[in-house]
Amino acid sequence: MPTIPASFAELLAGFRGCFTAPTFTTFTALACGFLAQPGLGTVTGMLVGARLSHRWHHARAHRFFATARWSVDQLGLVLLDLIVRLLLAPDAPLPLAVDDSLFKRTGRKVFGTAWHHDAAAPGRGRVAWGNSWVVVGVLVTLPFVPHRRVCLPVLCRLWQPQQRSKSNKPKASQPKQATATQGKCTLARQLVEQIVGRYPDRQVHLVGDAAYIGRAWRGAPERLTITSRLRCDAALYELAPPRTGKPGRPRVKGARLPELIMLAGMTATRFTPATVCCYGRQRTLDLAVFRCLWYGALGAQPVQVVLARPPDWPDGYELAVVSTDLAATPAELVERYSHRWSVEVCFEESRQLIGVGQARNRTRRAVERTVPFGLVCMSLVVVWYALHGQPSVDVAAHRARAPWYRTKHTPSFADMVTALRRKLIAAPYLPSCLLTPTHEETLQAQVARATPAA
Repeated sequence: MPTIPASFAELLAGFRGCFTAPTFTTFTALACGFLAQPGLGTVTGMLVGARLSHRWHHARAHRFFATARWSVDQLGLVLLDLIVRLLLAPDAPLPLAVDDSLFKRTGRKVFGTAWHHDAAAPGRGRVAWGNSWVVVGVLVTLPFVPHRRVCLPVLCRLWQPQQRSKSNKPKASQPKQATATQGKCTLARQLVEQIVGRYPDRQVHLVGDAAYIGRAWRGAPERLTITSRLRCDAALYELAPPRTGKPGRPRVKGARLPELIMLAGMTATRFTPATVCCYGRQRTLDLAVFRCLWYGALGAQPVQVVLARPPDWPDGYELAVVSTDLAATPAELVERYSHRWSVEVCFEESRQLIGVGQARNRTRRAVERTVPFGLVCMSLVVVWYALHGQPSVDVAAHRARAPWYRTKHTPSFADMVTALRRKLIAAPYLPSCLLTPTHEETLQAQVARATPAA
């Protein structure tokens, strides 16, 4: 194998327990090749990037994803331990973000593909053919990117929509059978529960959009809090009244509350101005908070609802946030929800900058492993740069090449990938060790230097 930089080899060595010895060698080569190649992020492209296309048969790289014995979840949990140990404070809560993303594919024989909603597609019919992945990432604060959180994906799971089974000879009297599939919210809980169980002494704060809060989170661990955007048609109720002591089952919820738009316009709803930091900017918003029950989604678990609007709005609201964290302030909940946008930035950078999802495999195990492998490599880039990168030097060099970027003061993910790519490309051409001359060779050199040339 070509030489690997020692700084990056130390990070990869932490994953040795996830593989056998031959498979770990293949993992190391493919990870370096995936990050070093500037072309397509295909399986054979990884071999070309690792400069092993003329040494290894391409079947070795394909077997790594299709038949080798290793677990995607174990790989993600080891990466999570690395992030928690190096980038988070020892006693700080563990901030997580969850969302799903569509990676487009072509072909009818690719496992798990279907028509999905594509928000980035133009026109009215925003659908695309591909694989949909539910991804859970860790939100970290880096000193060289102080204006926003950075999302590092660790665990992901392939989601398949409900499909009807096709029979060879359909009958009119026989209805089509529907295959049972798990929803995205259920898959998200399975991934988050692995993280919660791995850190029994840490508080975990999960943030997601309105699609990732619902009945699937009933009975969640107490150390887990969920913050999400609240639907405008959510049925809210007052807290359960105290027991009256009379016979019969006690009430589990109070009276039904008005709709959110009516609550925001009522004179009894008190809005208080507060300064919040959203999307890298300081804003002054009017916030109103109240505790209630969202019984249809979370059952009898009390929640906090925060209504936010600009100071110049006469009535109504701009944002409604719901959270199971009863100890957080309204400003903290609004800021926590704004951190969710980092996962969207992560998806865009993974596709455009390093080519996650460009592999052309079709079998089930290969499809279920290729995208998680690429997201793990993406997180490793950020971890490596946080330990060994030179942000000030990279920003100065970028501004020297493009002086019109006058407001660039922090490195982007493209700068991080470029820095690591240069290390990976230059490593095979650097001397691994310096040879010390012997005493006889030193004397011969001194004599040759003292002897005048003929």
